[in-house]
Amino acid sequence: MVDLESEVPPLPPRYRFRDLLLGDQGWQNDDRVQVEFYMNENTFKERLKLFFIKNQRSSLRIRLFNFSLKLLSCLLYIIRVLLENPSQGNEWSHIFWVNRSLPLWGLQVSVALISLFETILLGYLSYKGNIWEQILRIPFILEIINAVPFIISIFWPSLRNLFVPVFLNCWLAKHALENMINDLHRAIQRTQSAMFNQVLILISTLLCLIFTCICGIQHLERIGKKLNLFDSLYFCIVTFSTVGFGDVTPETWSSKLFVVAMICVALVVLPIQFEQLAYLWMERQKSGGNYSRHRAQTEKHVVLCVSSLKIDLLMDFLNEFYAHPRLQDYYVVILCPTEMDVQVRRVLQIPMWSQRVIYLQGSALKDQDLLRAKMDDAEACFILSSRCEVDRTSSDHQTILRAWAVKDFAPNCPLYVQILKPENKFHIKFADHVVCEEEFKYAMLALNCICPATSTLITLLVHTSRGQEGQQSPEQWQKMYGRCSGNEVYHIVLEESTFFAEYEGKSFTYASFHAHKKFGVCLIGVRREDNKNILLNPGPRCIMNATDICFYINITKEENSAFKNQDQQKKSNVSRSFYHGPSRLPVHSIIASMGTVAIDLQDTSCRSTSGPTLSLPTEGSKEIRRPSIAPVLEVADTSSIQTCDLLSDQSEDETTPDEEISSNLEYAKGYPPYSPYIGSSPTFCHLLHEKVPFCCLRLDKSCQHNYYEDAKAYGFKNKLIIVAAETAGNGLYNFIVPLRAYYRPKKELNPIVLLLDNPLDDLLRCGVTFAANMVVVDKESTMSAEEDYMADAKTIVNVQTLFRLFSSLSIITELTHPANMRFMQFRAKDCYSLALSKLEKKEREKGSNLAFMFRLPFAAGRVFSISMLDTLLYQSFVKDYMISITRLLLGLDTTPGSGFLCSMKITEDDLWIRTYARLYQKLCSSTGDVPIGIYRTESQKLTTSESREIASQSQISISVEEWEDTKDCKEQGHHRSNHRNSTSSDQSDHPLLRRKSMQWARRLSRKDEMNDHQSTLSYILINPSPDTRLELNDVVYLIRPDPLAYLPNSEPSRKNSICNTTGQDSREETQL
Repeated sequence: MVDLESEVPPLPPRYRFRDLLLGDQGWQNDDRVQVEFYMNENTFKERLKLFFIKNQRSSLRIRLFNFSLKLLSCLLYIIRVLLENPSQGNEWSHIFWVNRSLPLWGLQVSVALISLFETILLGYLSYKGNIWEQILRIPFILEIINAVPFIISIFWPSLRNLFVPVFLNCWLAKHALENMINDLHRAIQRTQSAMFNQVLILISTLLCLIFTCICGIQHLERIGKKLNLFDSLYFCIVTFSTVGFGDVTPETWSSKLFVVAMICVALVVLPIQFEQLAYLWMERQKSGGNYSRHRAQTEKHVVLCVSSLKIDLLMDFLNEFYAHPRLQDYYVVILCPTEMDVQVRRVLQIPMWSQRVIYLQGSALKDQDLLRAKMDDAEACFILSSRCEVDRTSSDHQTILRAWAVKDFAPNCPLYVQILKPENKFHIKFADHVVCEEEFKYAMLALNCICPATSTLITLLVHTSRGQEGQQSPEQWQKMYGRCSGNEVYHIVLEESTFFAEYEGKSFTYASFHAHKKFGVCLIGVRREDNKNILLNPGPRCIMNATDICFYINITKEENSAFKNQDQQKKSNVSRSFYHGPSRLPVHSIIASMGTVAIDLQDTSCRSTSGPTLSLPTEGSKEIRRPSIAPVLEVADTSSIQTCDLLSDQSEDETTPDEEISSNLEYAKGYPPYSPYIGSSPTFCHLLHEKVPFCCLRLDKSCQHNYYEDAKAYGFKNKLIIVAAETAGNGLYNFIVPLRAYYRPKKELNPIVLLLDNPLDDLLRCGVTFAANMVVVDKESTMSAEEDYMADAKTIVNVQTLFRLFSSLSIITELTHPANMRFMQFRAKDCYSLALSKLEKKEREKGSNLAFMFRLPFAAGRVFSISMLDTLLYQSFVKDYMISITRLLLGLDTTPGSGFLCSMKITEDDLWIRTYARLYQKLCSSTGDVPIGIYRTESQKLTTSESREIASQSQISISVEEWEDTKDCKEQGHHRSNHRNSTSSDQSDHPLLRRKSMQWARRLSRKDEMNDHQSTLSYILINPSPDTRLELNDVVYLIRPDPLAYLPNSEPSRKNSICNTTGQDSREETQL
């Protein structure tokens, strides 16, 4: 044990307690060498250079001291001139000798010594091997002229009264001022405006010229008129302003020569300064200058970051942003890397925008430009993608980098980002609000196929309008359409609302129906206090709480509404007059003004007994009863909720056992197993039990699993939906999912054909002749057009060709520019279209943001532009819930308990309901649906000439379906035989298709002036007044409760839980 302890080596010195107290000295015995760095900066010269030149703050102090010293020397010169009394004697002696008192001489000598010492020291510190470069500098020469004579007079007292041109120190003061400004910018770590620097230099140059001329003339005229400083100032101002009164003039040749020299210097120096100033002014007009920190801290502003600013995008943003009253005092700072074009500059010069909009040329990736825009003080930052680029992925990459740069520079600034491709969304999920263009585009195109004109409905909801469009038109439909387009989505807390406060503790459908009946507002959704998710029409089982946030559709928000209560006598008179007949209902007057809405409140407590009752009739009166509507219950009764009776077409209930077995084997309901991109919302929809091989997805090519080569051979039971797109991108997922949603009945699932190229051969083979809808998606390759508005040229002409060849085909088109919608289904001699064009121009002159709304293709939902949804991102600054509500309406997001958008058609058997208010009650009392609008189709009155043209067109109409049938009959033999052996014979039919298409084109070209078959017009009425009459073939937009919300915890019964949505072309309708 002792041996072991003796063998233990002693601890190293650094581990001994003694060394811990006294310090480790063992390193002194090592071979290590301590190295000191930057020894060259420890010399005396380097330390002086660090203090006088390199260090920003000390250098700034030295410059300021030097500037003050030069101003002091000029002030001493003026004092000497004012105190001097020239004596009589030799005339030239007054030029070389002056009277200088001893104290004044002492002060000037002291200033001269300090100035000369500082100049020599700075020259020594900045010496770089060429001494003549230091000596021949103009500031050094002026310093020698002004300082050396005073220093010599110390040793030679007779030279104390020698004249020294001390007034030339003003130029040295100007030089010191320039250096001081540069050091000031370095010290505070910011770049001041070059415009400010140049203006300061110009002013200082002009002052130095005037001061030099004043002192020179005054001194040289000592042998002449003996002018004082004021007379010299007067002479210089008159001379430099080119006025030249002539009352004060130089008399001696020396003073005249001096004036000539000064004028020559002014003619050389001042134009150079003005030229530099003008150049900087022009550059500032291009770059936009800065947004001052003081304004950013005292005023509110938002920043708009774009890669290229077009006039349409700018006006859409400004009109939508400033449409809200509380944003009138906000400023908009535009940060764009490109130079402002002529149209944008002309718009920003309008007084209405010049006081609110500030254009800055710069990049969001530079902190200096973000500092210029005061991004850290901004209320919000809008980052928009450039959809005009051919490569949209590259445009998204630029947007992502901008969002990252802004988030890094100003992490507390709210971000509103627009992205084009859905697969790029997850890069910017940190943003407060994100709008993906392709998601919304494909979802609206899909819903347009089952709910007509969904794109128009959403576009009108997200645009700010007062409903004043079309009110001066003689057409009744334009007045109704324009007035209803002013409806928007608003929110309010239930306990603070006049509309909904009385419905606390009652069901959602009860509150929605009675609020519409009493106030004309449409309650569409609610958000609980303890839940961030918005629920659209949660159904009759949802009980309203005082803290709930209600979302409703109305002309204006409740805060801007005035409520007028009438007295009882007036109410009784009005009720008697309106309830006189069984077919009349009280007219709810909704008077829209510029700022408020006045609503006449109806007294629901006193009803005339002679009016129609909404209660169910007794059984004894079945033979003579009229159809009636059940009342909406305050609290939901489970037995009275018929989730499928209203719109069900018994597509699943009336199937035969064999059909039901085959249908169940083919489809299943669930979530898609794979997501096409990160961030896609899982949607419960119809799925196939087994994955289809990829080879079977090619419609135009047969494979080992099937031998079909066209849509006709498949024998689809439902009509097709054809999508003509350039590529099958990830956004197409959002087109397929709404058409395969779980609440759509299996027998209404339309086959979807993706057409990546659209020659006439492929159109016929993909079944265009028996398609329900054809969706034409805007192509990215057309974005490279030289003229921006020509990007839609190819799409418009192709759609026009389809419209001429297949006039009965419903075509839904997406365009890049909304202004090009006027070319859809263009008819050159259509007087009605010309009248609509004039109406559009009038509405645009009035400042309407929806001037294009009266174009028939847009009103009917046959065309839309995704750029019109830019306002959705702008509106989210004021209404942060708009993106969530729009995504729920389009089916992009699914929230448990939230309803979905669908539609129903009014048939002849449903006209007994008569009015929109009774329909509202019928829906709320039976199925819990909430109607939000009507899609109406009316006959268009045609002139005599148009009727003749239509008649002539009908004579040359071509029955493509008949030709297709004959073609199929000829090919039946080939299908019965081995298909692989008949491929060559099928290909021989392709020239026939091409030859037939050329015949159609030639026949249509001879009739290029004729009109199309359409003689109807369609439009949307959002939240119409309760007394609006229902018409035949009206399509009513509904928000239906979630069917899964009624399912019990046990095994669900799909018959009683899944509601069926009736599409635009549904053959079976429910009788109300």
